[in-house]
Amino acid sequence: MADMELLDSARHAGLRVSAAPDASRHFVQLVAGEFIPAALHYPILFARNPHTGDLYPGALMGLVPDENLCLGTDGKLVGYRPADLERQAFYVSGENIAIDPGHPALTQADGAPVFDIDGDAAPALRRVQAALRTLHTGLPETEGFIARLMNDKLVEPIDLSFQFDNGESLRLDALYTLSLDALHALPDAAALALFRSGDLQLIYAVTASVRHIPFLAKRRNDRLSGLAQ
Repeated sequence: MADMELLDSARHAGLRVSAAPDASRHFVQLVAGEFIPAALHYPILFARNPHTGDLYPGALMGLVPDENLCLGTDGKLVGYRPADLERQAFYVSGENIAIDPGHPALTQADGAPVFDIDGDAAPALRRVQAALRTLHTGLPETEGFIARLMNDKLVEPIDLSFQFDNGESLRLDALYTLSLDALHALPDAAALALFRSGDLQLIYAVTASVRHIPFLAKRRNDRLSGLAQ
């Protein structure tokens, strides 16, 4: 963490944090506790960590890198803002919070203050603190959830191919969803275990969320056609 600084109300009294970098995030990591609110707005899919090969869930917000199709006219997300976006530029360092002072979230003129006039946490920082807590508890819980999905063989690749009006074709590879066919074929005892653990509700949230994929395709098609900004 050589480039990091511990967050300090005196040293960083004028620090501001902006949501502007959301515009370049097309796939945002989620933890299982976020599936229910995120599924109302975004497709939830699974990708593999390029370094470890492990699966992790995320909200698909764009179809190509550096493109977020879920922003409103004000440049902000219309729906749920995941914890991984809320905590951009902020990290846990032992018992403290550290920042990356060069992160784009901290270098925008439109940012919200991190501290109030008395040096206490402003609403933006309280949201960051809540997001860090969500990730701290949610990451190991999500790893356990995925392990149970893999054990029950519920994860399957998803074929995402698009053809746009301007002639562009696009195919997204290496993304995964959950199989309702495999779920419904589970033995009763296994299905009951998923219900008792709360996993079943999360599985249905993930599978229902794919209904948002056509919305993303339409937004990109409109953008390519010059019908949307």
